[in-house]
Amino acid sequence: MARVVVDVMPKPEILDVQGQAVTRALGRIGVAGVAEVRQGKHFELDVDDSVDDETLHRIAGELLANPVIEDWVIRRTSETVQP
Repeated sequence: MARVVVDVMPKPEILDVQGQAVTRALGRIGVAGVAEVRQGKHFELDVDDSVDDETLHRIAGELLANPVIEDWVIRRTSETVQP
């Protein structure tokens, strides 16, 4: 089994209201120097070797992300997971 990480983020042109709220909150708690925050989703999937990249992109595009407003990145980690 292998570990696959899928990170989903709003597309750059999409307003990230949650990220803006975090950015404003940082200023209120006295943290300076952070210009922008974008909030996304992080998924870890443990898959067997039969799951190919095409299938992973299908999973991301049809289930984990909204392809109209979100982009995603898929990466296989070097971490091996015991079944």
